[in-house]
Amino acid sequence: MRTVIRRGRLWHAAGQLARRGGGAALIGVTLAGAPVLAPGSLAGLAGAAPAAASERASQRPGSEPASTAPAGPANVLALGADLVDTRTGTTLWSRAASTPRPIASITKVMTALVVLRAGHLDRQITVTRAAVRYVRKHDGTSAGLKAGDVLTARELLNAMLLPSGCDAAFLLASAYAPTQQDFVAQMNARAAALHMYSTHFDNFDGLPMPTENADLSTPADLMLLAKAALARPLFASIVAQKSRSLPATPQHKAYFWKNTNLLLGSYPGTIGVKTGTTAGAGDCLLFEATRGGRTLLGVVLHANGARVARRFLMASRILNWGFGTPTASFRVPAVPAWANQPNS
Repeated sequence: MRTVIRRGRLWHAAGQLARRGGGAALIGVTLAGAPVLAPGSLAGLAGAAPAAASERASQRPGSEPASTAPAGPANVLALGADLVDTRTGTTLWSRAASTPRPIASITKVMTALVVLRAGHLDRQITVTRAAVRYVRKHDGTSAGLKAGDVLTARELLNAMLLPSGCDAAFLLASAYAPTQQDFVAQMNARAAALHMYSTHFDNFDGLPMPTENADLSTPADLMLLAKAALARPLFASIVAQKSRSLPATPQHKAYFWKNTNLLLGSYPGTIGVKTGTTAGAGDCLLFEATRGGRTLLGVVLHANGARVARRFLMASRILNWGFGTPTASFRVPAVPAWANQPNS
């Protein structure tokens, strides 16, 4: 699909992305592959961001000439990327923005959007043994939900988006459609409505089922999804939390959920949004940060490396480039075991 950005508006057509610069808030995506700096060092990553920059593997017939603008942020070892101004919609930089790749648990952003559109967030949903068994069987990340507990849909959104609970996603998909397959059909219908023409969802949580290439999307499409989800105040408030504590009640035990997005609290100004990890997708991160009245939203897909914190470092490099200044205090966060589960 082709996204052409002119005068701050978006038009969609077949092909890849054309971009022009200008604007104050940014959205971005990165995909795997960049070298890693030593912890605590982001030296040399600063620099004024050009109005727009785009990387292309080759020029296709009929495409515009290659840009003479700087290539974008340095040392981003990722297979694909995108960076967009959220206020104007202008894409500032991209890499393989039209190439579909598995997105792992970033899939849960669409799951949340479908639930939020349906509403009834105070409805009570009982945790089933099937949901608990599902996570164990498929080695998915869990919110630690206990069979028999009763939580609201609102609480389950927290359980799904913060610790990336596949058990919570299972329950929401089961509660908001006659079957889970019907729920996934709603996800694909919403993707089409958002003009995410290179996106297809196979399940509700991003697990590698039926294959490692399940749940495909592109950096450009994920910008559309992020914009739609973050326009929902509840979604934005959930993904901005470092953690969420839920006291015990007669209906459920106490829960404490940590956000797997370790940019929160380590990169100044981070306000969201969602991680994802599978063998096929690699380490993924949809991210958003604000500084000086500007907001940048980005994503990294398949940002694998010797260090499990690579996706966060890649995101910081893109954000530093987009903002035009480095963050002197940023250090690669330590990755606790709970934030590095195999299918999250």
